[in-house]
Parts: sequence; structure tokens; C-alpha cells
Amino acid sequence: MRVTFWGAARTVTGSKHLLSGGGGTVLLDCGLFQGRRAESEARNRALPFAGGSVDAVVLSHAHIDHSGALPVLCRSGFDGPIHATRATVDLCRAMLLDSAHIQMKDAEWLNRRQRGRPRRDPVVPLYTAEDAERALGCMVGQDYETPFEPVPGFSVMFHEAGHIAGAASVSARWRDNGRDGSLVFSGDLGRPRRPILKDPAPLPHADYLITEGTYGGKHHPDEETLWTSFEAVLKDAIARGGRIVIPAFAVGRTQEVVYALDHLFRSGRVPEIPIYIDTPLGIDVQTIIRSHPEVFDDETATALRAGGDPFGMRRATLIRDAEDSKKLNDKPGTFVTVSASGMCEAGRVLHHLKHTIGDPRHTIIIIGYQAEGTLGRRLVEHVPEVKIFGEPFDVRAKVVVLNGFSAHADHDALVGQARACGAPRGIAIVHADLERAEALKAALPSPERVRIPTEGHTWELT
Repeated sequence: MRVTFWGAARTVTGSKHLLSGGGGTVLLDCGLFQGRRAESEARNRALPFAGGSVDAVVLSHAHIDHSGALPVLCRSGFDGPIHATRATVDLCRAMLLDSAHIQMKDAEWLNRRQRGRPRRDPVVPLYTAEDAERALGCMVGQDYETPFEPVPGFSVMFHEAGHIAGAASVSARWRDNGRDGSLVFSGDLGRPRRPILKDPAPLPHADYLITEGTYGGKHHPDEETLWTSFEAVLKDAIARGGRIVIPAFAVGRTQEVVYALDHLFRSGRVPEIPIYIDTPLGIDVQTIIRSHPEVFDDETATALRAGGDPFGMRRATLIRDAEDSKKLNDKPGTFVTVSASGMCEAGRVLHHLKHTIGDPRHTIIIIGYQAEGTLGRRLVEHVPEVKIFGEPFDVRAKVVVLNGFSAHADHDALVGQARACGAPRGIAIVHADLERAEALKAALPSPERVRIPTEGHTWELT
């Protein structure tokens, strides 16, 4: 058995890990790379392996950097099963079709922009809604803690990861050349003692571990510290009379932000101001998540059964129509707009940033990890000028970073999960910038058995 790392190697996006052995070939995740437009385009257009060479996919969760290249895989010859938890299957239906819509609109906009310029080949979308539907037709829903065989002789089980609804860690067992072996792929691990979702389960023991390391060497603030920081940012924004824009992923982060706003308003710590959730995907996701009670912690599940509003969504206005979205850019006063995408690379948030970034009255709150090369990363780095839709804009709005909203495990939680797994035969750290991966490696027992793979590196699981 061997695993080849074709994505999320020394970077946080594009998760793709190819397991191959006697029973067949299984791809763990198939995500899009997110970063600088030209680099993303080049890396996402073609897979580094033939789609037809893959027998099955095991998908950890629905975020696009883990699932977004599934339509490309199917278009390149894959026609096997794509296994995921039942919540992930439902979320992927909304997210992959939304991603296809963005790809098609992006290509349409670029082709319009080329008119009147020297003739160039038309831009073709990365994939279409038809491609996404083909991938969705391959998806097979699985329950947590229930074994299944994606290929003969290869037993897999999903375990609660606590990252977003439906997120799972993956444990696998096999027999190859007369020898038994086992591996755990952490997927994206969540944080314990957070509201709404169940806590991540301890990783099961295995010979080998592939673990995410997004926040290696970093520690998240506790809940009260986060709320106090958020309170101070909101009060400052209200005092300056400007708008507040929060780029957030439609799954997970949007719900957590609204929950925190509801808490601060309800407790009287911050004067109540309007909240707009401006992403059609986020509205669809809210409905999907509510239909999967298996993902909620006891408190949230009890509140939902009683007809309550544990997410605080009663305070938010949901924006689906594009014209209503545009009206927010002319709306006076202070209000919060939560809009996708979380790394500011696509979606309606770009229009809101375009209309706020040049005015010092306004506030942009970055609440999650920003991959290198993304617009969100440039805002975090406080560069003086950015490009939005190809146009330069001076950054005069106040940019605040609140990483405490991250849905990823921090350093201590990652170390604890690695210890739970044991992995005496070796650990590979993925989904992390090199600095973060090295910080995590240094803290793990026996760091000499820990590797930080490069893209294309093959690990022999002997």
C-alpha cells in the first residue's frame, strides 16, 4: 500500500491523497486549489492522474477545497462511487452546483471583458452544472461509525470530526501482500467545546496517520476572549458609522458568526444592528443542516426539537435576489453583511468589498484562515492596494482579523489527536503551510517519524 500526495501538501488547499494497493485505488478528497488566479487556473484545469485510474473516492467533508474538483474528476473518466457522510452528500449538492455556477459566471465575465481587445481563445468554465450533476450522481451516503468497503478488502469508517456539519475523519484497514495495515486521515479537525456541532471524536488508533496541520504552533482564544474581541470591533465600527463586511464560508463560519452576534445583542453587550446574510448558498445550507440532527450537540438538538432558534437566525435577513444584494451597497448606516466566499476569491462578497474597501468609515472583519495568494490573505497582510475584478483599490477601510472563529483545531488539539491515534509507523502533516507544519512536527512524539510531504511525494506504507 502507498499514498501519493497530490494536493494540500505544504499548502492549505486542494486536498487530494491517492491510496493504492492490492485492492484498488482510493482517492481521499478531491478539492480545488485556491490561490492566485493564474496558479489556481493551471492547477485546477487538469488532474495529476487519470480519472479512470481511480476506483473510488472517500470524501471527508463538503468544503470546496476538499470536494470542489469532483466534477473535474468525473469529466476525466472517473465513474466509481464517491463515499461521504449523509450530511456531506446533501451539502455537496448545494455547494458543487453553486461552484459550477460561479465557474460559468466567471468565464462569462472574463469573455465579456475581452471584447474589443486582441483576439484570444474564449475562456471555458472549469466545469459546468452538468459536470457537477455527474459527480453528484456518483455519491453514496454513509453513516458515522459504520464500516463500508469502497474497494474489495479495504474497510473504511467515518468518525465525527466536528469541523462543519457532516465532516468526518476517516479510518481505513486493509490486507496487502499478506500483511494487515491501518491508516487514519484526519480530514479537517474541529474544535472541542464549541457551540452547535458535536465535539470531534478522538482519532482511532492506527499504524499510520495523515493529519491536517492548519494551525500548528497557533492557539485559539477561549470563547469569552473571542466574544470580548468581537464586541470591541463591533462597538468601534458602530461609533465610526460605517458598514461591517464579514467574508465567511457558507458552511460553518456563517452560522458561527450569526450565533456570536445573537449572543452579543441578546446579552446587551452590543447595540443591535441589522444582519444580512448575502449568499444564496448560505440560505440553502441552513435548511440542509437543520435536516441532519445527527451533527448537533445535545444543547442545539434539544433547542431545535423544541422549535427554538439556537443559531440566532431570527435576527438575520436572508438575501437571495441579486438586486437586493446590490441595494446593500447603497444602504446608509451601520449593519453587518456576512457573505461568501471566506477567502474573498469569488461570490458576492467581492462586490461588497469593492464598495467598502476604499472608505475608512467601513470595517472588514476576517474570521478564518486565508490561503497564500488569496485576496483575503492580502487583506490580512494589510497591503495598501488590492485588485478586485482586476481593478486596483486603495485599502482604506479598517481590516480586523479575528482568528478565534476558526473551525479548525488549534495546536494543542492537533497534538492531542495525534497522540490518540498513536501511528507508530509514521505521520504525514498536510493541509498546512510549511511553517505551521514544522511547528506541529516539532511538538509530536518522535518527530523523526513525521514527514511533511511535497506535492507528488509517495509514501510507502510498509
